Amino acid sequence: MSTLTTSDGLKLQLREWPCDDARGTVLMVHGLGEHIGRYEHVAAQLLRGGWHVVGYDQRGHGASEGARGGLHHPDDLLRDLALVTDAVRVRLRGPLLLLGHSMGGLVAARMVAAGLEGKPPKWHRAVDALVLSSPALDAGLGGVQKLLLALLGRIAPNFAVGNGLKPEWISRDPAVVEAYVDDPLVHDRVAPKLVRFIVDGGAFVRAHAAQWRVPTLLMYAGSDRCVAPAGSAAFAAAAPAEVVSAQAFPALYHEIFNEPEQASVFAVLGAWLARAPGRPGR
Repeated sequence: MSTLTTSDGLKLQLREWPCDDARGTVLMVHGLGEHIGRYEHVAAQLLRGGWHVVGYDQRGHGASEGARGGLHHPDDLLRDLALVTDAVRVRLRGPLLLLGHSMGGLVAARMVAAGLEGKPPKWHRAVDALVLSSPALDAGLGGVQKLLLALLGRIAPNFAVGNGLKPEWISRDPAVVEAYVDDPLVHDRVAPKLVRFIVDGGAFVRAHAAQWRVPTLLMYAGSDRCVAPAGSAAFAAAAPAEVVSAQAFPALYHEIFNEPEQASVFAVLGAWLARAPGRPGR
């Protein structure tokens, strides 16, 4: 493993799964409260497809530094992704794909969407393709939650509280849930500033769906209670069909790569990656 130091001095923990003669690189971005170590089996599938894989623990997560569930600046997670992207580009040749799950899907999609602005922000980086797994394009907040967010956002923007998500919502596989609960690197903290980033970022991505230009595979859980599947459905409906391939899995819970039917999810991912930008498959 290695580390990168952010612009505000935090160390981010990186993980790499090398592949000789790779088609390109997939950079994985994990979700809220978890860490990249939970994606070992996803990396194994990507390796079998001929992809070099890199991942990192986002700030405030896993073995990386930073307040659990908090942000210093609203764009911190995007700046961090830009930092990791630059490090990958320097070391590894070929196409670069982002694969983001849940909040990580939002972070990845938000960076891609920034390229559709007239003057993209400094943290925008171009990538060759994007894979979204149950992305947090709609946090599914109710009226009371929105009022609390507005109130706490003004008086205590980085006061972290429990995220309200139940472990049994992530998967229908009891072993996955048990491992999640027992994992010392998993946490349930989230602060209003981070929630505001998720809410605003999801709205921004959905609003720019019709102009989407980066080849994207969107896979989402139809029985998701961690994020609202309606956000993914709305994005898919508005995006150009020749650019965005969308696949809903109606019965699956939030972590589609950790469901009993994960083989069908990996089959969709593998078929799409076989056509994605990159050197010819082996």
